[in-house]
Amino acid sequence: MSVQLQGNTQSLQHIPQGFHCIVLNVGVKDNTKDFVCIFSDVQCNAAGVFTQSRFSGPSVTRSRENIKNGRAQAIVAISKNANVANGEQGEADTRTIIDEVANRLAIQSDDVLIGSTGVIGRPYPMDKILAGVRTLSKASAQSDFINAAHGIMTTDTVPKYASIQVGNAALVGIVKGVGMIEPNMATLLAFFFTDAAIERDVLDAMFRRVINKTLNCVSVDTDTSTSDTATILANGLAGPVDNVAFEAALLDIALYLTKQIARDGEGATKLIEVHVDQARDERQAKKVAKVIVNSPLVKTAIHGADPNWGRIAMAIGKCEDELDILPERTIIRFGSTEVFPRKVSASDLTQLERLLMDDTVYIHVSLQTGDAECTVWGCDLSAEYVKINGEYTT
Repeated sequence: MSVQLQGNTQSLQHIPQGFHCIVLNVGVKDNTKDFVCIFSDVQCNAAGVFTQSRFSGPSVTRSRENIKNGRAQAIVAISKNANVANGEQGEADTRTIIDEVANRLAIQSDDVLIGSTGVIGRPYPMDKILAGVRTLSKASAQSDFINAAHGIMTTDTVPKYASIQVGNAALVGIVKGVGMIEPNMATLLAFFFTDAAIERDVLDAMFRRVINKTLNCVSVDTDTSTSDTATILANGLAGPVDNVAFEAALLDIALYLTKQIARDGEGATKLIEVHVDQARDERQAKKVAKVIVNSPLVKTAIHGADPNWGRIAMAIGKCEDELDILPERTIIRFGSTEVFPRKVSASDLTQLERLLMDDTVYIHVSLQTGDAECTVWGCDLSAEYVKINGEYTT
């Protein structure tokens, strides 16, 4: 079993049966693809996790409600507009879109999930969206998940997708996200589809475990989106699979896509991987790893290939409530090269500078407070990030 790594391929090898994609440009912002509908021939077992933001949009609140019963049959994704902070009108527009899509597909409205991403505080252009929805036809649908990955993009520079075979079943995942990423559950939009038959409770527990190890361990800019949505639909058409093997496959795909999100972070030139081990528990390990990968000073040092390990020490020191973390027990490394407490020579610095010029930079910290560990992913911070976000709505 291996993930079909994507990015330079034009087709997916493993496609789950019974799922169909419709991708449109309805003119939400420009002439790029902005409306995606993926549906199954039959009702699916489903699981989802969503942002914990207090300003979450109606796409989140409605999808959270619809998936409570562990069932779904279709997902709608709208890009370039988050439909957040639009009050009762935003809620009404979301209901209208779901009802119209359900009517076109001849399914129940509460079997439709919706994700929305883009500018906050602007209402949907409902006339354009509904005109597009009313063209939906099952007969025109294709199993083109790569096209769907294009359709959910906003400031992403590349579509992100992957597929894998598990027994007789297939699993495919598509995600989008390069900014406003500090997940408190998952990250922006992430959709997984499989024809494996998996019980609802098992699927939900499995999905949450995988998300916690992958999409919940990525950060670009410390900002939690109002629209974070991650879901999985399993229609069962391929029959049962080994649950352990399926979870391993789901973890492989989610990890691959997590790294793609971090590598494609707005303005990013390098992927940063931070591994913290010998921690008291997983919570402590993740806290320390996140504070390192989120530090603007660490991120800018890595962008400039400056082996300033003191900034990593500074970041760890900000975990002031972790009283069992002691400088005299902490070990900091770039890659496999220890930089603290070992003294770094001039020749070491030259070697480290070359190491930090790679497109992937590894940081390894051992706390010696226990035996737990966690790995997180992020990216460097460049002037391009400021430019992208300084001009975002224009």
